[in-house]
Amino acid sequence: MGGKTAFVFPGQGSQYVGMGWDMARNFPAAHALMESGSEVLGLDLGRLCFTSAEEELNLTANTQPAVLTVSTMVLTVLREQGIDPDFVAGHSLGEYTALVAAGSLAYSDALRAVRRRGELMQEAVAVGAGAMAAIIGLSPDTVEEICRDAARGEVVEVANLNAPTQTVVAGHAVAVNRTSVAARARGAKRVFLLPVSAPFHSSLMRSIAKEFSTVLGGLDIRAPNIPFIAGLDAEPKRTAAQVTQSLIEQLDHPVRWVEVIRRLTREGVETFIELGPGKVLSGLIKRIDEMVRVYYIEDRRSLEETLAATAKA
Repeated sequence: MGGKTAFVFPGQGSQYVGMGWDMARNFPAAHALMESGSEVLGLDLGRLCFTSAEEELNLTANTQPAVLTVSTMVLTVLREQGIDPDFVAGHSLGEYTALVAAGSLAYSDALRAVRRRGELMQEAVAVGAGAMAAIIGLSPDTVEEICRDAARGEVVEVANLNAPTQTVVAGHAVAVNRTSVAARARGAKRVFLLPVSAPFHSSLMRSIAKEFSTVLGGLDIRAPNIPFIAGLDAEPKRTAAQVTQSLIEQLDHPVRWVEVIRRLTREGVETFIELGPGKVLSGLIKRIDEMVRVYYIEDRRSLEETLAATAKA
């Protein structure tokens, strides 16, 4: 493979019922990982990922451990093939899998962290009271301006800077709705609600920072042994303290995904491999830099295709 390689890991919104089934069926290591995760949480992750109702899977406290598990299953299988990255990054929740990949967090600790993170996020804002919407076709500055006008005493803020003209907003559901209507009126190509049950990366999450820092304080977080680029500021986090602080601040700060990808390309990354359910990040990366090679792995077929393509490259 020419140039350097980054593994990137998706966050919430990538989940779907049936995710991970093909991996668990075809690879004993993936199946064993899911079984061990179920024991850690006392939660049947196989049922949750493969056969649960969509509404159940979309509840934040369920989505987070489920997506983390499927992404870690893919990581485990890829590592069995002898492939390791030069850099890792993740989108929001995906940072926890990136830190597992970097040796900063054990899978079991990451699982406990995201389960509690999901519970706290849901407790911060009742189901239905908060929302997130993606706005496509407008600049981030325009979206920020619309948010300011649409807030009217409520919260609606830029939460994810996903691509040059894809920005996600989060906040009170009514304010997010006003923002969506205004964005369409300003010429947005598309506006749609995300399948999440809380307004992540907005100031509505600030109330849980203290309790979540206690959760992280109880875990064995180590310095990453593979460079980890944080979505908080697109900077590498080299120590356990820096990693911990970025995970706390990440709760109520925007995900700067465009900057993360541009930072990685400046560092010499030419190949990105998305590990986990769906291929949301693959599409975003191509919109940020069409010159890089992007692959995704979520099942046996995509694993074989990616291995064949990267071997040629």
